[in-house]
Amino acid sequence: MNVKKTNLSRRDFLASGAAAAGMLALAGCGSTSSSSSSSTGSDTGSSASKGSYKIATDTTFAPFEYANDSGEYEGIDIDLLAAIAKDQGFDYDLDPVGFDAALQAVQSGQDDGVIAGMSITDERKKIFDFSDPYYESTVCCAAKSDGDISSLDDLNGLTVAVKNGTMSSQWAESIAAQYGFTTTTFDTSDVMYQDVAAGNSAACFEDTPVMSYAISTGAVDLKIIDSVDEDSEFATPYGFAVLKDENADLLSMFNAGLKDIKDDGTYDEIVDKYVKE
Repeated sequence: MNVKKTNLSRRDFLASGAAAAGMLALAGCGSTSSSSSSSTGSDTGSSASKGSYKIATDTTFAPFEYANDSGEYEGIDIDLLAAIAKDQGFDYDLDPVGFDAALQAVQSGQDDGVIAGMSITDERKKIFDFSDPYYESTVCCAAKSDGDISSLDDLNGLTVAVKNGTMSSQWAESIAAQYGFTTTTFDTSDVMYQDVAAGNSAACFEDTPVMSYAISTGAVDLKIIDSVDEDSEFATPYGFAVLKDENADLLSMFNAGLKDIKDDGTYDEIVDKYVKE
């Protein structure tokens, strides 16, 4: 079945951005230590591995990646990577280090690829080679559910919270003068949400699916007050990425595996598991 994705867009990477601190998971302990996720074999029945890779990811970006109550990482990105690796017959170690740190790890050659709800943008294409898109996303603004903020017009003269290096922060900055608010920047979503809950910031800007998931699970007591249209410049697809002109075989396998799991229904099963329409 075809699932309509109206959520998430994400983070326009700042090439010189500071490494993100380890995030506290919304649903568990967000350890930043590498966790091994070995996958061997393929649909052809071969048990020979097609290589072993180190794949960086974020620590708290539910429903795409987050630590569960057992400290194990799960989410759309995590499950997609596992299914694609199984389909294509390669091994990998997952490296949950945070978004900015994940991009830097690939740039420095410490990791081979990154899957972390990463928006495909022209600026990033100068540094990374991207897979075919695997999720369509938008961005939104959210405020306290029982507060007085119900529209962007209500933010005049107030401070809003944004997350470093994200598409949602770029949207906020682009409309700040129009609506008369100022921004304060955070490295992680959970701390940003806490700042709004504490009343220090009047609202926060985030990827729509991430915010929708946090609200639906009761992780935050917020409401979405506005979001961009799907044809907005801030609505961009997510992609798996490798350093430009490096690891072409890995990128090719990801694309081939993504096509296979879409064709056999595995992709829809994974998305349906985490996104309830």
